[in-house]
Amino acid sequence: MNHGNGYRKLNRTHEHRKAMFANMAGSVIEHEQIKTTLPKAKDLKRIVEKLITLGKRGDLHARRQAAAQLKQDMHVEKLFSVLGPRYKERNGGCVRVLKAGFRYGDMAPMAIVELVDRDPEAKGKADRAYLEAQEAAEG
Repeated sequence: MNHGNGYRKLNRTHEHRKAMFANMAGSVIEHEQIKTTLPKAKDLKRIVEKLITLGKRGDLHARRQAAAQLKQDMHVEKLFSVLGPRYKERNGGCVRVLKAGFRYGDMAPMAIVELVDRDPEAKGKADRAYLEAQEAAEG
């Protein structure tokens, strides 16, 4: 029988997997594109799709469900204020997984997880803002 084999265990405990995917989903929401291994990317796609569906609903219950899964308020805020309205007319298929060769150290298959109509300026936006604040403080 094939009961209870609905996802990859990725050689991690349930708590570690849950925390890892919460962090990775937050990174996808914040940067709109990340690079990870292919098995993690395939599982992450399901999680982010469900979060974007919550963002499209936009009610308080959906916001609380997303906050319970994401852990950071800035990710929840972007999900409901930016991504929910952006994908309002799209019936799923908001996340794309692109194969990206193999990692040099261990030949693990790598993949890029990105949102379909992503904003190219979103990747590294917080880092750029931090550097600009540093330069403003120094000079």
